[in-house]
Amino acid sequence: MLRICSRALVKVGMVKPWQLVKPVSSTLVAGRNLSQQKGLPKMPLYLNYVEPMVEQDELRRTKQLVEEFQKAGGVGEKLQRGLERRADNSENWVSSTTTPTAVVFNNRNPLLGSSKYGVIFPRMDFRDKKGQISVSCLYVCSGTLPAEYIRGKLLCMKQYEQILSSCIVPGLEKDSSEFYAEKHITVAHNCQFFVLDVYNSDGTPLTVDQLCVQLERICNSPLQNNTERVGILTTEHRDIWSKTYIDLIKDKTNKESVLAIQSSIFTVCLDGAMPPDETFHNNATEQVLHGGGSQWNSGNRWFDKGLQIIIGEDGTCGINTISSKADGVIVMNMKKPQVMQSPLGPLPVPQRLHFNITPQLKKDIEEAKQWSQDLDLRITTFDNFGKNFIKAYKLSPDAFVQMAIQLAYYRIHQQIPAALESVSMRTFRLGRLGFISSNSPASAAFVKAFDDPKKQNSEKVDLLEKAMKAHKWYTNLAMDGHDIYSHLWALKIQAVEEKISIPEIFTDISFYKTLDQGFYPSQVHSKAGMICYGAEEPGMTEIVYGIMDDHIDFMVANFKSPNTGKENRTHMTNTVHDALLDMRALLEQTKRAEANPDLNQ
Repeated sequence: MLRICSRALVKVGMVKPWQLVKPVSSTLVAGRNLSQQKGLPKMPLYLNYVEPMVEQDELRRTKQLVEEFQKAGGVGEKLQRGLERRADNSENWVSSTTTPTAVVFNNRNPLLGSSKYGVIFPRMDFRDKKGQISVSCLYVCSGTLPAEYIRGKLLCMKQYEQILSSCIVPGLEKDSSEFYAEKHITVAHNCQFFVLDVYNSDGTPLTVDQLCVQLERICNSPLQNNTERVGILTTEHRDIWSKTYIDLIKDKTNKESVLAIQSSIFTVCLDGAMPPDETFHNNATEQVLHGGGSQWNSGNRWFDKGLQIIIGEDGTCGINTISSKADGVIVMNMKKPQVMQSPLGPLPVPQRLHFNITPQLKKDIEEAKQWSQDLDLRITTFDNFGKNFIKAYKLSPDAFVQMAIQLAYYRIHQQIPAALESVSMRTFRLGRLGFISSNSPASAAFVKAFDDPKKQNSEKVDLLEKAMKAHKWYTNLAMDGHDIYSHLWALKIQAVEEKISIPEIFTDISFYKTLDQGFYPSQVHSKAGMICYGAEEPGMTEIVYGIMDDHIDFMVANFKSPNTGKENRTHMTNTVHDALLDMRALLEQTKRAEANPDLNQ
C-alpha cells in the first residue's frame, strides 16, 4: 500500500467520472462547493469497478457501506469539505494527500525493493578501469535537465529537484528527508567513500579532464586493511538501521563522514565485478537495484542517497534513486560536454572518509552482510512480435499487452487480478504517478471467455476489442486527472488527520481487494534505458515491460519465499509469453476466416 501512496492511485470505470474527481488543474477549483457539485461522488461507479474482483456477498456489503458513506450530512460529506479546504491551500491536492512525507517515510521495510528503483542505460563499450573512469566523468559533467514533453504537453520538472543534494535520514519511528547546498559529490570505490569537490576555487565546474584526474586518484588509492563496508548498513530494515545510525554518529569522525555523504550532490559508485549470469540485462538489473549482495557491490552504496550513479567495470551504467522522491521518469541525457580550458594550478586530493568502528558496529556490519538477496529479478525478451504487429490490427500495444498479462494471471490463479498500471501525472504541477485499473468488467469477460471452447473466435475478438476500448478510456481518464482512488485515498488520509474514525468503506474487504493485491504490471517509457523496480514485499509481483517495434522486454520482480521465487517468476513470464502467442493466433485465425468464409464451414 505504501508504494500506492508514493505513486498516486487507481482510476475509474467507463462512464461519466465522479463529480468530485476534478480534471486535475493542480488543485480543486476554489468555490466549487458541495451545492455546486450536487452531492457526493456517484458511488455506483466504484461498485461497477470492484464487481469483477469480489464475491457476491462482499459486493452486497460494499453497496451498504457506499450508501452509508454518501448520506447527506454524513462523514463522506464532512471529509470532502476538509479535502476541499486542503485543495484551496495546496498546489496539488493529490500529491499533498497521497504522498505526504509522513506517510512515505513511515515505511520501515528496507529501502531495497520497497522504495528504490533504477534505470539501466545502454551498455557502454569499455571493459577496463580507464573506460570506467572516462564514462563516469561524462555522466558527472553532462547530466542535463532539458524541458520534457508528452503529447505536446510540458511536464513538471520538480521531481529532479527532489533527488539532487538530498538524502533520507533514518529515524527511530520514521525517516526524514533532508536537502543540502554543498558543492561536492561522493565517490564509492572498493566500499570506501571519498569526497570530490566538483567546483574550482573560482566557482567554475571541473572539466572532464580534471574529473578524470580526480577519479584516477581515487581508484589508485590503496585499500586500507581495516576498511569496513559501512554502506552495507543502509540495506537493513529501517528499525535496525535507525538504531545503528545513532550509535554510528556518536563518534565525531563518523558523524562528519556520514554528513559528507548525506550532503553530497549525488554519489558515483565505481563498482567491481558482478557474479556471472546468462544475460547482461539480468546482471545489470541486480547491480543497479541492489548491487548483487555484500560479497559484490551492495557495500559500495549509500542507499539513503537521493541519487546514485552506478558505473560497472563491464560497461554497466545506470542510476539508483528513491521512489518516494521521484517516480520512474527520471532520465539522464548525455551530451558532449562543452570544451573548456582546465584552470591552472593543482587540484586538491579527494578526501577519503574515515570511520571508527566499535566492536558493536562491527557486529552490526557483519549482520547486515547476511542480507540474503531475497529480491528476485529477471528480464526476458519476447521476440515473436512487437508493436508493429499489434498496430497492424489497429489495436493499442499497451492495452494488448495488459490483456495478455490479465489472461496469464487468470490462467494461473483462476481469478481476476486487481492489476494497477501506473500513468504519469507530470502534466500537472507537482504531479507524480497515478494508477490505471487495467481490469474492468469488459476485460474480465474477455479473459473468462478466451479458453472457453464454446465461444467462437469472432466473439472472443469482439470481447478483446471491448476490453481494449475500456482500457483506453480508463487511461485517458487517469491522464486527465479523473483518478478515483487518489480521491478515495485522500479522503481516508483526511479522516486520519481530522482524527475521525476511519469509515468502514475504507476498511472493507472490497477496498483491500481492489488496491492491495500486490500486482503491478506497467509499461515504461524511457529513451534513456530500461526502468526497473523491486517488489515491495513478499507476495507482491512487479511486471515492467517495454514494447518495441519487433519485440517486448519484460522484467518480473518478486520476493523469494515458499510461495514465490524463481519458479513463480518463471511460470508467470512463460504464461504471459504463451498468452501473447495465443492472442496473436486468435487475431490471425479470425482474419483468415473473414477473408475466406469457407473456413468457418
